[in-house]
Amino acid sequence: MSAGPLFRRVTVIGLGLIGGSFAAALRERGLAGTVVAGSRSARTLEQGMALGLIDEGSQDLALAVRGADLVFVSTPVSAMEAVFQALAPGLAEGAIVTDGGSVKGAVIEQARRTLGAGFARFVPGHPIAGKEKSGVEAADAELYQHHRVILTPVADTDADAARRVAELWSALGAEVLTMAPEHHDRVLAETSHLPHLLAFSLVDTLARQGDSTEIFRYAAGGFRDFTRIAGSDPVMWHDIFRENRQAVLDALDLFSDGIERFRRAVSDQDSEAMMGIMSRANTARAHFLAMNTRSSYTRARHSDDETGMTHDSDPTFVVSPGGRLQGRLRVPGDKSMSHRSIMLASLAEGSTEISGFLEGEDALATLQAFRDMGVVIEGPHNGRVVVHGVGLHGLRDPGKPLYMGNSGTSMRLLTGLLAGQSFDTELTGDESLSKRPMERVAAPLREMGAVIDTGEGGRPPVRIHGGHTLKGIHYHLPMASAQVKSAVLLAGLYAEGATSVTEPAPTRDHTERMLTGFGYPVGRDGATATVHGGGALSGGRLDVPADISSAAFFLVGASIAEGSEVTLPHVGVNPTRTGVIDILKLMGADIRLENQRDAGGEPVADLVVRSAPLKGITIPEELVPLAIDELPAVFIAAACADGETVLRGAEELRVKESDRIQVMADGLATLGVEHQVYEDGIRIVGGAFGGGQVESHGDHRIAMSFAMAALRAGAPITIHHCANVATSFPGFATLAAGAGLALDVQGAAVPAGEGS
Repeated sequence: MSAGPLFRRVTVIGLGLIGGSFAAALRERGLAGTVVAGSRSARTLEQGMALGLIDEGSQDLALAVRGADLVFVSTPVSAMEAVFQALAPGLAEGAIVTDGGSVKGAVIEQARRTLGAGFARFVPGHPIAGKEKSGVEAADAELYQHHRVILTPVADTDADAARRVAELWSALGAEVLTMAPEHHDRVLAETSHLPHLLAFSLVDTLARQGDSTEIFRYAAGGFRDFTRIAGSDPVMWHDIFRENRQAVLDALDLFSDGIERFRRAVSDQDSEAMMGIMSRANTARAHFLAMNTRSSYTRARHSDDETGMTHDSDPTFVVSPGGRLQGRLRVPGDKSMSHRSIMLASLAEGSTEISGFLEGEDALATLQAFRDMGVVIEGPHNGRVVVHGVGLHGLRDPGKPLYMGNSGTSMRLLTGLLAGQSFDTELTGDESLSKRPMERVAAPLREMGAVIDTGEGGRPPVRIHGGHTLKGIHYHLPMASAQVKSAVLLAGLYAEGATSVTEPAPTRDHTERMLTGFGYPVGRDGATATVHGGGALSGGRLDVPADISSAAFFLVGASIAEGSEVTLPHVGVNPTRTGVIDILKLMGADIRLENQRDAGGEPVADLVVRSAPLKGITIPEELVPLAIDELPAVFIAAACADGETVLRGAEELRVKESDRIQVMADGLATLGVEHQVYEDGIRIVGGAFGGGQVESHGDHRIAMSFAMAALRAGAPITIHHCANVATSFPGFATLAAGAGLALDVQGAAVPAGEGS
């Protein structure tokens, strides 16, 4: 409920679904002292009174608005000019007028002609909401909750009036956006008006066939779904098509071009072109929803919310104490390799078949980016992806920002790769990614001749200006970072001469190994990797091993829970990634590598882990960069070890998805674990601990680490904001629960494969 009315007297002109719901919401939330309706229909006014939507009403619109400090006009667009003209004589000085019309350019001009001095306090708006039913009897006080309202003020719109209208819509539960009127009309023409036009046209075309009854008798669900909107009010849509004529025609021209491309592909039996169109379309809806909500691709993919708004809270993990882990558990494909597999396969000549691809949030962001740049990609389906490469110089201008979601790897590596393209690109991300440092990548690329802008504080968005000649450099990494190293090497594919990177400590070398696997020579001399520009990559087959970062949670969980024994098959054991195994073994963990073999240039093994008493250690600093992503899980092992564990030299943890040193320390404090925080690490004293409420700050590795802590906790652990677990480990909750972790997912709709 509201703390009090935002307006003393509100008049609603047009008491149908939109106006009636507006009145109902005002009444329910106490946002207006008095609600009045204006309508030409006495019957409608009587219904509004009987339903308790309004306090009074009038068929005289000038009388209806008298004394109102807010007027909401929700009549058909074609009637608005006459309505404005009729109500104008009754408007009080300072009254605010707003509307709900779906076409803004025409309505604004009508208001300008008729409202006189009152035009300055006219705030054009459009609530994106509706229902199958219409009329005042369909009024719904919850209609605007979790829906968007677009306001389109013009230069002479009073700023205070616009602010107060936005405040009211927010109080009704809507998300308020602001855009230029012409932009609104173009966007609505493409996303709402065009689909209605197509549905009307398709149904009319088929209805005029000789035996149309046969068509409709055997129509499948897809036909019924698409043509449902042809049942909309023809009078209303007639008005919209007239009032937004040019924008509708422009949208229809775009669609006609697309239909012609599809027709040509079918006619020419061009399988690649057809797959390109359909695979892009197949994922576009979820991708657009994720961008619009700055949320997860995975959640959007399973959403039926046509508003595009994510109104469910992040899921919460509630883990009961105790238990043990058992079984043979196949964890998802390696995230680092999944990113690189899409990137290099896209730049290769010919097709590449990828198996074991991680269908997690971050890797899907990379995949979508290359689709947006014109690469035809089939899948993913159960980890299988087929990428039809376009060669080093075959990427196309996406014509829009590329959305990286929560993936720092995608953004940093793509910054290097895109520095050598002929077109400009902007990389954006979600709220978490938008806080992470990008200058560490941009700086060496500028030395190569790239022109790159970053946002405030060197953070996203990242804007790469194409068309600049790159020259090879030798770069000494100031910190151990596989992402920066990879970005420079990828830019080196487009640079004149040699590009080399020397790192101060070993980091994951997947980029170098995979380039070699695609036939692109990489020189290696100790800590230095070198590529020469002007080469080519060749497509083929690529098997992505299971991710050791995901395996780490089960390595720790099985180590700390008495009676546990787990086998993790086909895990990548690249020597630049096995720091977590080395650290846990130093602590006394019982971990064996069995069936060691090679998979596409990467060493893999089956990891067998049994519970064992752990002891505290001082973690060797040379192992820190080899376990940087797995250290949150190691913190939990340290909390269960005998004695104290000391970590130093891990300042990189402070600029991950969260400040992982501080966030883990806060969670350990909640559980009652003794610890001391350093700028570059932490000291943890092992022992018994309890449960409590842990805040993950949306960091997937924090959430999964504390879930494993429950195996040794004395009370339940509740972990908040766990949606981003899907970034690296879709299906974690199901796999962990099946292995014996007493994990329950609460608080949000859970995508398929996420839940117990």
